[in-house]
Amino acid sequence: MFRYFKKSDPIPVVLEGKAQKGFYKKLKWQVFISATLGYGLYYVCRLSLNVVKKPIVDSGLLTESQLGIIGSALFFSYAVGKLTNGFLADHSNIKRFMSVGLLVSAIANLIMGFTSSFLFFAICWGINGWVQSMGAPSCIVSLSRWYTDKERGSFYGFWSTSHNIGEALTYILTAVVASYFGWEWGFRSAALIGLFGAMIISIFFHDSPESKGLPPVNEDFRKEKISTWKEQKGVLKNPYVWILAFSSAFMYISRYAVNSWGPYYFETAKGYSLTEANTLVAISAVCGILGTAASGFVSDKFFKGRRNKPTLIFGLMNVIALCLFLLGPKNIWWLDTISMVIFGLGIGALICYLGGLMAVDIASKKASGAALGIVGIMSYLAAGIQDIASGYLIENNKTIVNGETIYNFDAISIFWISSAVISLLLGLLTWKKT
Repeated sequence: MFRYFKKSDPIPVVLEGKAQKGFYKKLKWQVFISATLGYGLYYVCRLSLNVVKKPIVDSGLLTESQLGIIGSALFFSYAVGKLTNGFLADHSNIKRFMSVGLLVSAIANLIMGFTSSFLFFAICWGINGWVQSMGAPSCIVSLSRWYTDKERGSFYGFWSTSHNIGEALTYILTAVVASYFGWEWGFRSAALIGLFGAMIISIFFHDSPESKGLPPVNEDFRKEKISTWKEQKGVLKNPYVWILAFSSAFMYISRYAVNSWGPYYFETAKGYSLTEANTLVAISAVCGILGTAASGFVSDKFFKGRRNKPTLIFGLMNVIALCLFLLGPKNIWWLDTISMVIFGLGIGALICYLGGLMAVDIASKKASGAALGIVGIMSYLAAGIQDIASGYLIENNKTIVNGETIYNFDAISIFWISSAVISLLLGLLTWKKT
């Protein structure tokens, strides 16, 4: 798994001239489309639990605190896996790496649809988190191997829409299935979609240009004097990578606050139905596609490849959206819709910038996986802490009056909004470098 070739692999035929250019273009588009679609389906297998939290609580199977612990099991294992698998992806056959990860994730979801044990839920979801961390590094390494510096930002932005594609599918398709057939089928449907994604990746995703008889795209891959391990050590010593990692971490708190607990909040705080609540969160996912797709292109085209100014703009949008979402009045559909539109646009771009692109920009292309791994471990450790803290704050700030459960979301509002503000301020510290 961690070699470009096995000894038994056939030697690639080296093409020249127009044939080489045409072959390269064809494979490059196959890599991009399969990476985008494949990682989107990774997300379906990752977010399935978020859709069925309320039905599971209503059934009496698990409490909010238990769901928070289960959710954090994915985030913590994902965080550690993001670092280790990020480093491994720089050395691996990313086609095999990515397809195996989604296959195991689909199997974990399938098992979740046939169990009711808290311990087994946590174990399966923790395993799911580990294999989920094999997806993003594979995709980022593929962008470094197949795309030049001038085009990477735009394609990174377009690829990042995979997050939103997966979120939209989850909050619409999986929610509808769970509404009609029960929470178990929320997991089972996600598993079937994941199996389809693993097949797409195994057919159309490709390891590197060299594996197909094509020359390396970037100069960093032509350098033989500096090893990949040395380039990765340089990334570990770069203070700006760590600042970006912490900025991303606080952004991920606000991101997964809405993704993980947004449907629950809309149902309990604002009185929407399961389908209505998930539709609102799906709106943010759909709008996130626009924000993410435009992010790389906007910074490349209008800011000459600099990410600092657009990061500030979208960071402010994130703060404003959370204020509308949490502090706005109840039962005003159009206002909640606007908050989710702004949130989706803002967080979609920030996922691209803070979640990886800015760190990859300032790192060696031979260590893209390592840069993403550092950002990833900090981001998902924060997301895991958020899930535990949010579940605890929600459960311990509710009271039962005359048989009716009353929720107080003041503490949650402070936690989520302040995280978005801190992320914004930390991002400003890298202004001159990014």
